Amino acid sequence: MQRVSKAHVSVNNEVVGKINNGMVVLLGVGEDDTIEEVDYLVDKIINLRIFADCEDKMNLSLLSLNYELLVVSQFTLYGDCKKGRRPNFSEAAKTDKAKNLYEKFVLKSTQYGINVETGVFGGNMKVELINDGPVTFILDSR
Repeated sequence: MQRVSKAHVSVNNEVVGKINNGMVVLLGVGEDDTIEEVDYLVDKIINLRIFADCEDKMNLSLLSLNYELLVVSQFTLYGDCKKGRRPNFSEAAKTDKAKNLYEKFVLKSTQYGINVETGVFGGNMKVELINDGPVTFILDSR
C-alpha cells in the first residue's frame, strides 16, 4: 500500500477509478487466504496511522481524515522469482477465489463510510499515482 496525494487506474485509456488524498492498495490474494485475512487487512489499512498530524508525525489514519482508497488487484505480488528466469505464481489464489476475496475486501472497505475506488479485476490496467512521502508499506496477513 502507498500513501498518495492522488491516483487513478485506467483500462483501455479510460479512467475506471480515481482518488485524491488517501491510499492505493495493490491487493494480492494467496491460495491460503480466507475471509479472516480480508477482515484483518481492511481493519488494519483503514485505521493505520500513516498520515501526518499538525506536528508532521504519522499519527492519523485514512478513516480519521476521511481520505480515499483505491484498490487494485495484483496477483503478481505472489510471483516467486527465486528459481529460474520466469516467476512462479503457484502461491497465488485461483481466479474465482481471488475475485471473491477481492470483492469482499472492497465491500468491507466501503462499510467504513469512505470513498473506495477500484480497478478492473483481472484487467490490463495502468496505475498512475503520486506517492506522498514517499510512504509505502508491505502488509501481509500472515
